[in-house]
Amino acid sequence: MSKNPNPTNVQDKDFELVRSINAGQIDRFPELVDRYQQSLYNFACRMCGDPSEAEDAVQDTFLNIFKYIQNFRYETKFKNWMYRIATTSCLKRRRKSKFAPDRELSLEEFMPSDAAEVPSQIPDWAAVPLDKLLNDELSNKIRAAILALPEKYRVVIVLRDIEGFSTEEAAQILNLTAANIKVRLHRARLYLREELKDYFDDDR
Repeated sequence: MSKNPNPTNVQDKDFELVRSINAGQIDRFPELVDRYQQSLYNFACRMCGDPSEAEDAVQDTFLNIFKYIQNFRYETKFKNWMYRIATTSCLKRRRKSKFAPDRELSLEEFMPSDAAEVPSQIPDWAAVPLDKLLNDELSNKIRAAILALPEKYRVVIVLRDIEGFSTEEAAQILNLTAANIKVRLHRARLYLREELKDYFDDDR
């Protein structure tokens, strides 16, 4: 998962850079691109399911950040604000993509009667080292399962279990309540647990 050990330091650096750009130092914008383009590309790949679509989504994201950066009010982490823009770009791309499913899966139909008993902790696959996920068949299984999720569930599980955002941060990014985030995450984890049960022992 993408967790930074010094989030306060990163936030301070982001604020300093954004203030400089907004003060007229436009030539510093590439620093912002260099800082986040790889993490945004990884996020876009998980959301869009196709590298070229992901590249376009990242380009759209940075164009919109450049366009609206003067509106950033420093009341939240810049990264959260940026991921809100990235999420919108990814969802728009995914809806228009040839890789989008003809019919969305309904997790409401999928949920069993004992769904409340499903563990709420981060699933085992989310703790697997990234190099392992990128180099064996498990990574393809996880990608396919995530992409099969309806977008409202997919974006929540990507933000929470892969990108490492907190429930409150995910709620802020998606403009939802924390309770709503928890419900969607609960359902998405249940679906993925079923899809990946051949790879992990969920009872350990």
